[in-house]
Amino acid sequence: MGTQNKTTLTEGSVAKGMLLFALPIFISNLFQQLYNAADSLIVGNFLGGEALAAVGSSGSLIFLLTGFVNGVSLGAGVVVARYFGAKDWQRMRRTIHTTVALGLAAGVVLTVVGVWLTPQILRWMGTPENVLVNSIAYFRMYFMGSIAVVMYNVGASILQSVGDSRSPMRYLIAASIINIVLDLVLIGGFHMGVGAAAFATIASQTVSAILAFSKLMRSKEEWAVHPREVRFDGAALKAVVVQGLPSGIQNSVISLANVIVQSNINSFGANAMAGCGAYSKVEGFAFLPVTCFAMALATFVSQNVGAGQPDRVRKGMKFGILCSIAMAEIVGVSIYLASPWLIGAFSSEPDVIAFGVQQAHTAALFYCLLAFSHCCAGILRGLGRPVVPMMVMLAVWCVLRITYITITLHFIHAIGVVFWAYPLTWSISSLLFAWYIRHCPIPQLGGGAPQ
Repeated sequence: MGTQNKTTLTEGSVAKGMLLFALPIFISNLFQQLYNAADSLIVGNFLGGEALAAVGSSGSLIFLLTGFVNGVSLGAGVVVARYFGAKDWQRMRRTIHTTVALGLAAGVVLTVVGVWLTPQILRWMGTPENVLVNSIAYFRMYFMGSIAVVMYNVGASILQSVGDSRSPMRYLIAASIINIVLDLVLIGGFHMGVGAAAFATIASQTVSAILAFSKLMRSKEEWAVHPREVRFDGAALKAVVVQGLPSGIQNSVISLANVIVQSNINSFGANAMAGCGAYSKVEGFAFLPVTCFAMALATFVSQNVGAGQPDRVRKGMKFGILCSIAMAEIVGVSIYLASPWLIGAFSSEPDVIAFGVQQAHTAALFYCLLAFSHCCAGILRGLGRPVVPMMVMLAVWCVLRITYITITLHFIHAIGVVFWAYPLTWSISSLLFAWYIRHCPIPQLGGGAPQ
C-alpha cells in the first residue's frame, strides 16, 4: 500500500507520529473555526446585533441535529482504524462502504427534519420575536444543504482513520476561503440577509465534501470508495452502530442540554444572545487543541489495539493528554486576557461585549479540564468502550448541568449562574474519567472489531 499523505501510527516514535497526525487536524479545525467566526464577524458588522444574535445562537441547534450523525461517523472511524491496524482489508472495505451508505441516508433525513422542525425548535428555545425571523431564515437555509456537511464528516472520518489527516486539512482550508469570500460578496457587497451567511457555509461544505470523496474514489488504496459497493452490510453496520450509537446519543443529548442552556441565555435578551454567541465563536478556538488530540487519540489507540501494541497505546495516551491540557490552558489564559478586544471585534455595543467578557472570564481558565475529559473520551472510544464516556457526559454534562441551572436560577436569577455550569461540570467529569482510565484494561491482542 502507498503511504502518500498518511502518517504511520503503529510504528516509529509515538510523539512524532501523533504530532504529525494531530497537527493537520488542528489546522483543519482552526480554519473551520475561522470561517465560523467570519460568519459572525461579517453579519455583526454589516447586519447588526439582532442578525448576530440569530447566527450566534446557531451552534447548539445545529449540533443538536447534526451531532448524532457525526457521533456515528466517529464510531465508524474507530472500527475502520481497528481493521486498518490489523490489516483486515476485507472487513475494512465493507465498513467503509456501509458508513457511506449510512451517511447518505442520514443526510436526507436530517435535511427533511431540519427544514421542517426549525421554527418549532426555535420557539421551544424561547428565541425572542425580534430575532426569530432571522433565525428561521438562517437555519432553514443551513439544513437545506446539511447532506454536504454530513458527507464531508463521513469522508474526513474515513481518511483520518487510515492515517490521512492532511487531505481533510486541505479541503477545509479551501472551504474556509470560499466561505469568507462568499460572505463578503453576498453580505458585504450585495447586503443580503442572514440566509446568505448560511448559504455561504453550505456552499463551502459542498466543495469540501466533493473534494473528500473525489480523493476516496480516485484512490488505488485498500480504503478506496467504489460507488457500486455502497450498501449496508449487516456485520459492518452492527459494528458501526455498536461503536457509533453511544457517541451519537452522547452528542445529541449534550446538544439538547446546550439548547436548554441556550434557552436560559435567551431569557436575558438579545444582547445576552449576541454576547454569548460572540464568545462561543472565540471559545471555538480553545476547542482546537481539545478536539485535535481527542480525535488523534481515538485513531491512534484504535490502530495500535488492532496491531496488538498495548505499550504504544499507553505511551500515546500519556503524550496526547499532556499536550492537549497544556495547549488548551495556554489558549484559555490568552482568551481570558484578550476577551474585551476579541468580543469587541464582533460588536461595538457595550452590553453585548459585557456579556461575552463575563462568560470568558468565568470559563476560560478551566479549559484544561475540558481538554482532559475529551481526551479520555477519545481514548475510551479507541479502546472500544464508547458507552463509558456517553454515560459520564450524559450524567454530568446533561442531567447535572441542567439540574444545577434550573434550581439555582430559581433562587438567583443571574446569567453568571449559567456560565458557571460549564467549569463545574467539567471538573466533575474529569474526576470520573481520571478514576476510570486508571483502572481500565488495555486489550492485549490485535485484530477484530471493537467489543
